[in-house]
Amino acid sequence: MKVVIEDGLTIGGKPLKDVYEATGHAKAYDFLYKLTKDEPVAEDDILKIHRLFYGQIDKDNAGVWRKVRVFISGSHRVLPAPEKVPVLMTEFVRWMAANEGRLHPVEFAALVHQKFVYIHPFVDGNGRVARLLMDLALLRAGWSLAIIPPICRHEYIATLDKAGRTPAPFVRFIRDRVCETQKELLRLMGQSIALDNEDAGDRVNGRLDDRVNDRVNDGIAKNILDTIVQRPGVRTNEIATHIGKSIPTVSRHIKILKDSGKIEFRGAPKNGGYFAI
Repeated sequence: MKVVIEDGLTIGGKPLKDVYEATGHAKAYDFLYKLTKDEPVAEDDILKIHRLFYGQIDKDNAGVWRKVRVFISGSHRVLPAPEKVPVLMTEFVRWMAANEGRLHPVEFAALVHQKFVYIHPFVDGNGRVARLLMDLALLRAGWSLAIIPPICRHEYIATLDKAGRTPAPFVRFIRDRVCETQKELLRLMGQSIALDNEDAGDRVNGRLDDRVNDRVNDGIAKNILDTIVQRPGVRTNEIATHIGKSIPTVSRHIKILKDSGKIEFRGAPKNGGYFAI
């Protein structure tokens, strides 16, 4: 994929569809980073992600809810009828807006992936879009991506298939992928590995222990709290601009302040803001 995206070279013997998937995936990821902001993810955003990824492969079905029945290869799960897809996707987007910030970021990201796949709203490319939405959920919370390597494909499919009954194994699988991705990023940067699977497990289960709190920059948290006290109702992007920090960094510290009972979010997701308690 690197030589296709970065160097513009095609790969001998590979189908043209693979090249289109690689370049489309890069466009979708570029758009993904534009969605790492305070506003909730909308249906139009999901349609655009699919259109960017799938547009060169099947122009007629790119960015359009499916109008035919589809099946998941290797699964016995019966997917919703096409006429139910628009309503289900509206409910899905509402669920995302209601639960982002309420659930642990890794748990939320895993459930976004699972719920989207179980709707399967597009003719094709649903798995790729599900993983893109999962990564978006993680990025919006200031976390790294969850890379799922081919060697983990069997476990990935098996835990996802059972997630409708018991989502915990799939959440743990995604947790482990996030941890391994973070470790690999640290290796690439030549830094030590400070996060292990046990630590991440504690965080998914909501136990923010001293190891997590030690990684929070008290100065940034104080600046955020001071800003909220001085400007009640301020939003994440406004705080980031005011203190000169990135939105993911501010979001991470806001979560700690919320969990410690120092601030709360009041109002609707689109026009509410943060207040000191």
